[in-house]
Amino acid sequence: MHAVRRAVDEGELSVTVPERAVVAPPGPGGRGDYATNIALQLARAAGRPPRDVAEVLRARLLDERRFADVVVTGPGFLNVSLHNTASGDLVDEILRRGRRYGHTTSGFSGFALKIYCRAEVRAVVVTDVVARLARSQGDIVRVSCTGRPAPEWGSVLGADITTPGPRVIPDRSVTVHPVPARVDPLPLGRDAARWALLHPAAHDRPKIPGDHLVQRESNPLFRVRYAHARTRALLRNAADLGFHPEPGPVSAAEALTALLGDHPRVLAATATQHTPDRLARHLIAVADAVMPLLPAVLPLGEEKPSAAHRARLALAEAAGTVLAGGLSLLGIDAPDHL
Repeated sequence: MHAVRRAVDEGELSVTVPERAVVAPPGPGGRGDYATNIALQLARAAGRPPRDVAEVLRARLLDERRFADVVVTGPGFLNVSLHNTASGDLVDEILRRGRRYGHTTSGFSGFALKIYCRAEVRAVVVTDVVARLARSQGDIVRVSCTGRPAPEWGSVLGADITTPGPRVIPDRSVTVHPVPARVDPLPLGRDAARWALLHPAAHDRPKIPGDHLVQRESNPLFRVRYAHARTRALLRNAADLGFHPEPGPVSAAEALTALLGDHPRVLAATATQHTPDRLARHLIAVADAVMPLLPAVLPLGEEKPSAAHRARLALAEAAGTVLAGGLSLLGIDAPDHL
């Protein structure tokens, strides 16, 4: 679905992204490891021939490092071949770059962004994160706020926009004006308050107090932070057992690997479109995808740690790293213990 979302986000396809696609071993005349008829499924809604839709998706699938080749066959079937080392290479890159995975590696992007907002708590918090995201992609950022932000928005919520940034002629400007919060979020504390203000889309009114302090699965913030804490706990447990993460192929983890591989694009799109809620939703998806992997990370009983255990541990660590890095950009703590 990531290729479809990218094509829709980039304006190549005008369709509703389906919840799932059927992926199976290729049939007669097919090639590679897997095949899908998603292009045929989308063609009518897109108003284009299935093979045209397939070619649009093929180009985006080839951008994803885990695919060695993508071929269109028949009326528009997509056939993919996997690299044996794709997931291991991705995990290695994430662990090497740490929380800065997905940030620009080339320094200054060449763009200067001017952000305008008014002195309202949600607008100030969103502006703080929009600036963080833009800087992660190498932009120079300058902020201008109409009115004086309340001091506690900085001291309690960590939304410091009082330093305007360097004086430059901006290449583009954006006015941040999300639907305001009706209730003061400060009693929630920094992390829950920021999540409450950032997770809803800008056109949706935030629910405060909501369930942001409840430690249960119905609370998305808890799920994200709990998944991160579990990955850190597994690293400690593995060290006690005398083994450490080693990137390698991991079976039945395609959804998680795809989400991790998509993280740089999500950061870039979130920064360009000034939509912190998109990053929040991405982190929820990563957290939900990593949880089924975790019970198989450690050996059971008398079982000895194997290469598969080490590879799963490395993948779990990579997921935790992405979660921590994403939360950091949202200005939210990622505790190792929860």
